[in-house]
Amino acid sequence: MDKNKNPLKVALHGMDERSYKMMAMYLQGPCKGVAAVVNPPNAEIDIFDADSVTGQRLLRERIDGQAARPLIVLSLNASSIEGAFRIGKPVKTEEMLNALAKARAQLEQTAKAAQPPRSSFTAGTEAPPVAEADKPVLKNYVMETDEQKKTSKHQAAMQLNEKGFGAFIGNVPGIDVNDPRQFARASYNPKEYFQGYVESAYKVSREKNQTRQLNSGWNPLIILPDNDEVWLDVDENQLRAFAGLAINSTLGSKMSVTPLSPDLADAERALDRFHSMDAFLWKVACWASKGRYPSTIDIKQPVYLKSWPNFTRLLVTPHALRIAALLVQGPRTLPDVAEVLNIKPQYVFVFISAACSLGLAAQVRREADVLVQSPEIKPNKNQGLLKRILSTLLGKKA
Repeated sequence: MDKNKNPLKVALHGMDERSYKMMAMYLQGPCKGVAAVVNPPNAEIDIFDADSVTGQRLLRERIDGQAARPLIVLSLNASSIEGAFRIGKPVKTEEMLNALAKARAQLEQTAKAAQPPRSSFTAGTEAPPVAEADKPVLKNYVMETDEQKKTSKHQAAMQLNEKGFGAFIGNVPGIDVNDPRQFARASYNPKEYFQGYVESAYKVSREKNQTRQLNSGWNPLIILPDNDEVWLDVDENQLRAFAGLAINSTLGSKMSVTPLSPDLADAERALDRFHSMDAFLWKVACWASKGRYPSTIDIKQPVYLKSWPNFTRLLVTPHALRIAALLVQGPRTLPDVAEVLNIKPQYVFVFISAACSLGLAAQVRREADVLVQSPEIKPNKNQGLLKRILSTLLGKKA
């Protein structure tokens, strides 16, 4: 069984808002989605921070209640709790994964023990009739089948390697986005591309909670906020080509967002042309970027990641998971991310472009955001010319 397709459902207790968000991102990032945070009633496992006053109280109540599901306790204190998996602070990924694996095994053992014994009926023995209430319910079968046919919406993430990145994403003639001396020119304005119009249409549709149509003089984009879907009657190659064009000066005057009447909103459409809203915009942003960063980002100021992207359904550009894991630890400038990970800046730029389009990443604006320094990570020694130029441009010591 692929554990990433069946993540453990965990509930977090005794954590403040910041710690809660950090742990949720940690489980999705460094722990690679082995577990996902859910509301306590839906959880399979409880994770407690035993060092907070609230956490200690809730933990005592949990122990007194004798809940059956596995328990993981995070604490600086070395004392153990009977029946619980203890992890010392600061939490190490290996220890967390080990505790989650033990908890999964405990759940599987409990489920196996709870299974009813096999039927004692033998061949030739007439089985008792099935009560009407016990018969399987087959309603909504057609709806589920149609949902499965929305292949574009449910397709697994496509992962690009470095070799295929340029051919798939494209490039901008006359600009070397990987040359630090050209970083000032390596930006783009999303509002000049299809990306900007899609972002605006999403905002209107979600605020009004209404099905809307983005008219562009091209094929109309239908936005269905209730289902978190869009529908566009073009293939992937056509969309990629259109998303990479600066259309503000050519089609900008033709762009509009209009509501759809109920009969048009509910009209039957080709099922293979549906997309998840987030996955669609993420791809469009990558194709508009072509390895550049949004003009709203100051390349000399740090950026931060608000939450972990759902990489299981998004276009995964080279080193995207490494970039996300680094930014989860704290804000950094884009050149610094490239330097620390020893990767081409274009991979950082395209990731930030896509993450910003979904509101998952942003520029540091407040003094509090830079009050605590990000943990120092030693970059790869083979920096050469790139490191020296970056040091000069950004005023860092060589």
